[in-house]
Amino acid sequence: MGVYTFENEYTSEIPPPRLFKAFVLDADNLIPKIAPQAIKHVEILEGNGGPGTIKKITFGEGSQYGYVKHKIDSVDEANYSYAYTLIEGDALTDTIEKVSYETKLVASGSGSIIKSISHYHTKGDVEIKEEHVKAGKEKAHGLFKLIESHLKGHPDAYN
Repeated sequence: MGVYTFENEYTSEIPPPRLFKAFVLDADNLIPKIAPQAIKHVEILEGNGGPGTIKKITFGEGSQYGYVKHKIDSVDEANYSYAYTLIEGDALTDTIEKVSYETKLVASGSGSIIKSISHYHTKGDVEIKEEHVKAGKEKAHGLFKLIESHLKGHPDAYN
């Protein structure tokens, strides 16, 4: 088993407190409303939304996947960080056991820097290269941009 780590940084005009509320704390409600083609609905299977919670995310008709299950590892509202692990679903292939994600929002001027780290845990001697995860990163960035656009268009939301 190997672990392959990839890091990304994005910038946003939205400050961390507001972005964290929309992007993390209310994403289960917000994303299906603004991007139903990407995510149809989110269901909590176990837990209360904090660490240990297991969620089932059902993708929209625009996705090549049906569903995934996430386990929340940590939610730190004071430091705007969030971590979860993809533990089940058709997005996991025969070669990937799980994928762990860490996201942290850092203040930058009047906006934010979004720091994201992905850890791909493989089965056997499989190697994951950055080009293998590029499409997923682009989709995640597109979803983030939709949330950012929504917040810009609704300046009173998530204050």
